[in-house]
Amino acid sequence: MGTLASLLLDQGHSVSGSDLKDNELILGLRKKGATVTIGHHTSNVKDADYVVYSSAVRVNNPELMESESRNIPVLQRAQVLAQLVNQQTAITIAGAHGKTTTTSMVSSLLINAGLKPTTAIGGTINNSVAYNANLGAGKYFVAEVDESDGTFLYFNPHYSIITNMDFEHVDFYKNWEGITEAYAKFIARTHKDGCLIVCGEDKKLLELARRQKVNTVTYGMSDQQEVYAARIVTDGFQSSFSCYTLKGKLGDFELNVPGRHNILNALACISVGLQLGISYEVMNKTLKNFTGVKRRFQLKGRVNEVMVIDDYGHHPTEIAATLNAARLFAPKRLITVFQPHRYSRTKFLLNEFVGSLGLSDELILTDIYAASEKVSEGVGVKVLFAELQKTLGPRATFLKKENIIKYLQDHVQPGDMVLFLGAGDIYHLSDELVGTLSCAVNHMGQ
Repeated sequence: MGTLASLLLDQGHSVSGSDLKDNELILGLRKKGATVTIGHHTSNVKDADYVVYSSAVRVNNPELMESESRNIPVLQRAQVLAQLVNQQTAITIAGAHGKTTTTSMVSSLLINAGLKPTTAIGGTINNSVAYNANLGAGKYFVAEVDESDGTFLYFNPHYSIITNMDFEHVDFYKNWEGITEAYAKFIARTHKDGCLIVCGEDKKLLELARRQKVNTVTYGMSDQQEVYAARIVTDGFQSSFSCYTLKGKLGDFELNVPGRHNILNALACISVGLQLGISYEVMNKTLKNFTGVKRRFQLKGRVNEVMVIDDYGHHPTEIAATLNAARLFAPKRLITVFQPHRYSRTKFLLNEFVGSLGLSDELILTDIYAASEKVSEGVGVKVLFAELQKTLGPRATFLKKENIIKYLQDHVQPGDMVLFLGAGDIYHLSDELVGTLSCAVNHMGQ
């Protein structure tokens, strides 16, 4: 929503809105001229020409109800974004995982290539000339599109990246058939003179893409793909690989974001670059200088040889990828603090959560972040914790959020990595832990 509001402000529209609490993004929107109210009230609607809402907003929201009673047109966020995107040469990025990082890489690439794209990203890039919303003067619009509620079907991309499919958002899709059907429809919306770029590592996605009559490029980790990585070397945050295409070796690349999954994201970016005729030199420089996205394996601090990482991962596949990336640092202990996101997701993926979180040396579990759900809409945290104890035994601990920092302060040792995981508000604790540990070190020094 913040990305969309920023783009509309840049186009000269008058934008107002409301949220539950202040944050950094809201402060930025106010500086650009938006009126943002804390709390949802009927009076916020005023004389709006349109009211736009996100999928996180319930139908009984007072502002939505007020808008409908006054016959003010009500639009989903994606409907408005699609109106903007479809006016230009659209490059969309969809998929269950990796969308934000891949969109950020592609946005940075086009900016560095001098193509002046408009960008709409679901996150904020670290230390980059690109950012989550950018109104460009060029013909390309790079947009992260959301499959969670099916609204990616509003878009008509010229170039479409799909990073993967997964058993996700089952509260909306119900089953694999529903997920597959939606992606098939999305693939079919790719322009005939455009290109579909898919991860060939995902067999379900690859099979689905091959059934569509769309020009398709695949990327992955083997020479079975049209763009692939070989000679991979990983070292903490850094990795390097050689990239090959059907024409032979393209060149060597370096990354400053960790994990195998980020090499795949980089290959997707390279695949777009090849379609647009961007030089190897620009692609190489862009990826080498890319330092990631906030809340995607973000280093919050190192204190007394304790590394504190914050990550948005909330699906078992994401969690496993993040924990495997953490292992590249060879910590003395990998301590994961996990805040489950949504009762329905916890219910549908209970066994998968147990498997992925079991990759931790120690696990601290806290209460589920409900998002827009009611407490009764799925499995409670006690069920998840009981299952985790069967795998981790005493290495699994349940704590209320307000008790986690004190526990960690007493528990962490030099050489540990503390990884905060979740799509809710758990990220606040990563900064708090860095501050607490720093104060303790300063106190000892005095």
